[in-house]
Amino acid sequence: MIGKFIKKAASFGFDGFLPGIISVIFLAYLFPFAGAKDSLIPLDEIAQIGVSIIFFFYGLKLNPIQLKAGLSNWKLHLMVHLSTFVVFPVIILLLHKLIPNIHTEDFWTGIFYLTALPSTVSSSVVMVSIARGNIPAAIFNASISSLLGVFITPIWMEVWFSETAKGDFELGGIFLKLILQVLLPVLLGLIFHNKYSWFAEKYKVRLKQFDQSIILLIIFNSFCESFTENVFAALSINDLLRLTMFSVALFFVIISITNFISNLLNFSKEDKITLMFCGSKKSLVHGTVMSKILFPGSDVMGVILLPLMIYHTSQLVICSILANKFAREDR
Repeated sequence: MIGKFIKKAASFGFDGFLPGIISVIFLAYLFPFAGAKDSLIPLDEIAQIGVSIIFFFYGLKLNPIQLKAGLSNWKLHLMVHLSTFVVFPVIILLLHKLIPNIHTEDFWTGIFYLTALPSTVSSSVVMVSIARGNIPAAIFNASISSLLGVFITPIWMEVWFSETAKGDFELGGIFLKLILQVLLPVLLGLIFHNKYSWFAEKYKVRLKQFDQSIILLIIFNSFCESFTENVFAALSINDLLRLTMFSVALFFVIISITNFISNLLNFSKEDKITLMFCGSKKSLVHGTVMSKILFPGSDVMGVILLPLMIYHTSQLVICSILANKFAREDR
């Protein structure tokens, strides 16, 4: 009985990763010196190498033939990426102008960073599959979203820092780092796809565990630095509850917008499901690994990543409920 429940939960994305996130944050609170800047263990350098390995195997798993075949449904693709990269950040920019004093600028930066990120890959495809949506389109959009995020996310962050007048953001240097550490490994993986994709398929469970381990390492490192500098002192339980409610509200706003667009453009039910799920989700993987490049040496990294982690949990819960609802409707 318990085994079946665990297996079912894992199919929705509720595996040991979420408890792992909570655990490493707690460990960072207890032992902040272990991941601080003057730590004897070079966690930052280890994480950077791990990031490149993650994206190499991501490229190795990408199928160029499937990506090419998915180009035809351009209206759906356009709407997914407009939702992911335009609607999300514009909403937060407007809210920041209307209620700028709701919290600290670092807190707002974390919320905006969340909205500027690409969509998820694996969980989007899983949810679309459960809901009986357009699976090939989900694979195409999730994959392309990840590649577009390398360029679009830093551009939005430059807009944000220009808008808030908080520090300099060297876009040229950021692009160079992202190209070398993210895009180049992906391209190398694509080059070796035909010959070695079997390896990524055979060891996909181990590779997923490796990906999660690197993400947990980055989260631990980030929170150690934030706890060392005591940046969470102004953050209360009420703030966390408000952030959770905000995440849920933001998700439903995006879902409502994508639903409206789907009806307006007369999308099929399968395309509608794909737009709603792919256009409303944000990638914890990309958000975590890109943060090391976009905010190097930042003491407030924990605060910046907090909204993303809460939104990640919220989207898994809500999407699993919606996916099952759509699946039951087809019975």
